[in-house]
Amino acid sequence: MPHPIFRPGHKTTLAFALSAAFSTAVHAQQEQKLAPVEVIGITPLPGLGQPRNEIAAPVQSARSADLLRSGALDLSDFMNQRLGSVHVNEMQGNPFQLDVSYRGYTASPLLGTPQGMSVYMDGVRMNQPFGDVMSWDLIPRGAIASMTLMPGSNPLFGLNTLGGALSVQTKDGRSNPGTSIQTTLGSNARRAVEVEHGGFNDKGLSWYLNGNLFREDGWRNDSPSDVRQVFGKLGWRDGSTDLKLTLSHADNQLNGNGLQEQRLLASDRASVYTKPDITQNRSTLLNLVASHSVSEQLQFSGNLYFRDIRTSTYNGDINEAALDQSIVQPSAADQSALTAAGYSGFPASGATAANTPFPYWRCIAQVLQNDEPAEKCNGLINRTRTEQQNYGVSGQLTWLGTLAGQRNQLVAGAGYDASRVRFGQSSQLGYLNADRSITALNAFGDGVSGGTVDGAPYDTRVDLSGRIRTWSVFASDTLSLREQLHLTLSGRYNTTAIRNRDALHADGDPASLSGDHTFSRLNPAIGMTWSPTAQLNAYLGLNESSRAPTAIELGCANPEQPCKLPNAMAGDPPLQQVVTRTAEAGVRGTAAGNLQWNAGVFHAENRNDILFVADNQAGYGYFRNFGKTRRKGVELGLSGKLGKVSLGAHYTLLDATYQSAETVNGSSNSSNSSNSSNSGTASAGTPGLDGTINIRPGDRIPLVPRQMLKLSADYAVSPALNFSSSMVAMAGALARGNENNGHQPDGTTYLGQGRSAGYTLFNLGANYAVTPQLQLIAQVNNVFDTRYSTAAQLGATGFDGGGNFVARPFGGSAADGYALQHATFYAPGAPRLFWVGLRYAFEKTSGG
Repeated sequence: MPHPIFRPGHKTTLAFALSAAFSTAVHAQQEQKLAPVEVIGITPLPGLGQPRNEIAAPVQSARSADLLRSGALDLSDFMNQRLGSVHVNEMQGNPFQLDVSYRGYTASPLLGTPQGMSVYMDGVRMNQPFGDVMSWDLIPRGAIASMTLMPGSNPLFGLNTLGGALSVQTKDGRSNPGTSIQTTLGSNARRAVEVEHGGFNDKGLSWYLNGNLFREDGWRNDSPSDVRQVFGKLGWRDGSTDLKLTLSHADNQLNGNGLQEQRLLASDRASVYTKPDITQNRSTLLNLVASHSVSEQLQFSGNLYFRDIRTSTYNGDINEAALDQSIVQPSAADQSALTAAGYSGFPASGATAANTPFPYWRCIAQVLQNDEPAEKCNGLINRTRTEQQNYGVSGQLTWLGTLAGQRNQLVAGAGYDASRVRFGQSSQLGYLNADRSITALNAFGDGVSGGTVDGAPYDTRVDLSGRIRTWSVFASDTLSLREQLHLTLSGRYNTTAIRNRDALHADGDPASLSGDHTFSRLNPAIGMTWSPTAQLNAYLGLNESSRAPTAIELGCANPEQPCKLPNAMAGDPPLQQVVTRTAEAGVRGTAAGNLQWNAGVFHAENRNDILFVADNQAGYGYFRNFGKTRRKGVELGLSGKLGKVSLGAHYTLLDATYQSAETVNGSSNSSNSSNSSNSGTASAGTPGLDGTINIRPGDRIPLVPRQMLKLSADYAVSPALNFSSSMVAMAGALARGNENNGHQPDGTTYLGQGRSAGYTLFNLGANYAVTPQLQLIAQVNNVFDTRYSTAAQLGATGFDGGGNFVARPFGGSAADGYALQHATFYAPGAPRLFWVGLRYAFEKTSGG
C-alpha cells in the first residue's frame, strides 16, 4: 500500500507509521493496538513528521477547534492567551498589529524591532524580506487547520529562527468538508462575517474557500480596523500523489495610534498622542504544494510560491526639531505673507504662550516664504510605501529505514528564495491641531523646499531598491539507538546575497544606501530523547541558528547619519549576522490518563545581536551589532482532560539580559551622563537634550516580563453547552530607553517610572448549540475591566499635563515651564470588550 502522509499537528498512531515503513502485516496488526501519539512536523514543509517524544524540545501545538474555542481575534491573540512563554507588546496600538514575543524573541510588524522568530504558512516563510517583519493580519484565522510552535534555534526552519519557529498548516476540502457562515457583533461597533466551504469528490478533487470581512471602530480614539481576507485551496489526490494549490489574499487598513504619554493616558485612556497613523497592507500569495510517496520508505514533498506585498503608511507625528523653539512673534515679513495668502487672526503683537501655544503662524509664514520652515512647524506627515515580490522553491526527501540494525528517519532538502524590494518615504511639514491631528502644508522635509536645520539639509526622503537571494540545503537524521532512545543530528547551510541600490544618492556619497553584501553560515543541531517508561520522556538538545541583516538594517547602520524608522535611512557600514545558540533540557509525561505535563530549562545566547539604538535626536537611531545578549529560563506546563473539563496551565520564569558592556544614547533616561544630578558622571551637555547611558553585563533587556502565568479551563456542561475561561498574568517590564535599568524620575525633566506594571486578565466564553446546525457564541475579554499596559518607552514629550503643545526652547528652565521634558509612554491594553456571534453550519452532502 502507499505510504500515508502525516501532517504536522495531526494525531495518528506510531504503530501506523512504523508498519507502513518497515513492518510485516502481522506485526502491523499487533502494533495497531498502541495508544495514539501526536506527530509533529520537523520542517516547514508538510511531511511525515516525528512523534513528539522523539523531538528534543517542548513543542506546543493547537488545532482549529482550539482557536475557535478560545475566542481569539487572530493567531497572535491566541498565542498570547494559550501558549506558554508567549507575551505581546501592543506597541502599535491595533489588535491586528501585536508584537508577539516567545522567550524574549519577537515577531513584530514594526520596522526597527529586533526580529527573532520565523513564521511559516504551508511551507512559505511569512516574515517579509524587508526587515523580517511579521504582519499577523495576513494570516486568516478561520483557514488555520493546525499550528506548531517549535522552541529554540532550530536550524531546519531557516534564517531568523533565533528563539523559535511557528509553522501553520491550513485547511483543505477533504479534511474540512461542509459549509458554514458566522456573523459577529460586539463592542466598539465590531461587526464581522466569515464564510467557509469545503468539499471533495471521488475523482480525487477537493476544494476549500474561506472569506472574512471584519470591521470595528476600535476602543481608542480614531483607531478603526478594516480587514478583508480571502483564502482558497484546490487539491487533487491520486494514489500516492497529492497536489494543493493555494491562493491567499488580504486587503486591510489598520489604524494603530501607538504609545501614549503617561499624563494624557491618566486623564483619558482612549486618547492618542498624534494622529492619523494608518497602515494599509495588500498581499497576494500563490503556493503550490506537492507530495509523492515514491515507496513505503521514501516520500518527496515540496512547494513553489509567489508572494506580492504592498504596504503604505500615513502617519501624523510631532516634529521633534520644533521642540526647542521659542514663542516667536510673526515678523513684518511674516505678517505680510500671511495677509497676502488670505490668513487672518494671527497676533499682530504681544505673542504669548496664552495666545500662541505654538507659533504655527510662523510655520505657515515660513512655508509661504520658503524660509527654512523645518524647525518652525511642529507637525509632520510621514509617508512610506513598500513593494515586495517574494518567490521561491523548496523540496525535501524523507526516508524511513534501518541503519546499523536500528530504525532510522532521514530528511534532506534544499531551497531557493528570492525577493525584490522597493521602499520609498517622504515627510510633509504641517502643524498640530487641538485634537492632535496634523494639518499638512505645501512644504516637504526633503532638503529642497523644506530648507535646513542647523545649516544642514532637512532631508528624510528614501528611494531604495533591493534584491535578496538565499540558497539553502538542510538535513536531519533521527536514529533509534534503542527502542526508547533516539538521537537526532541536523543542520542547515544558508548563503544570502543582498544588493541595495539608492536612487537618490550616487555611489560613493556617504549618504548612499547602495551596497552588496553576502552572508553564509552552516548551523548545526543535536538532540536526544529517552523514554524510560511509557509515561515519562526526557530530552536534551543543543542547536544553533542565524539571521542575516536585512536591507532596512544595512540601510540604517551609520551612527553619524541616524534615521527615523520607518521614515528615513542613511549610509550602511557593514553589519554581522546574528548567531544564536540554544540549549534545552527537560522531562515530560502523562498523568491521570489524559493529562500531559512538562518541566524544562533553556539557555539561549545571541552573538552580534542587531539592535536599534536611539540617537540624541528624539525618535532617531541606527542599527548596530551588540556584543552578546542572553535569554534563559524555566518552563512548566500542564494540559489535558479530566472528565468534562479541558485544562491548561503554563508558567515561565524568564531572565533576559545584556551580556556585553555598551554605551548608547540616553537623553530620555534620568541617569544619563549629562544629568548634573549624577555626581561624578556628568559631562558636557544639557539634561533632557543629550547624554548617554552605560549598559553593564547583567542589565535586563526592556519589554520582557520576568514571569508569565497562563491558566485555562473549558467545561462541557452538555453536548450542546460549553464554557471556556482563561487567565493571563504578566509581571512588569522595563521601558525601552531604560536599557541600563537606572532611570529614576525627578518629576521635573524626567517623568514616569521607566517601566510598565504587572497585570492579570480574565476572559470568559460560551458556546451553545441551539440546533445541530445553529450555534450561539459569546465572549467577554478583560472581565474585570483591568487598566493595564503591555509595554512602555521613554521619550521626549511635546505636551503639558493638560494636553497642550508646549515649545521648550534651549536655555529654558523648569521655573518658566519651558524646560524640555521626557516622560514614560505606555501601550495601553484594551478595556472590557464583548462580542456575540451566530454560526450556522449547513448539513453536509455528498461530494459526488
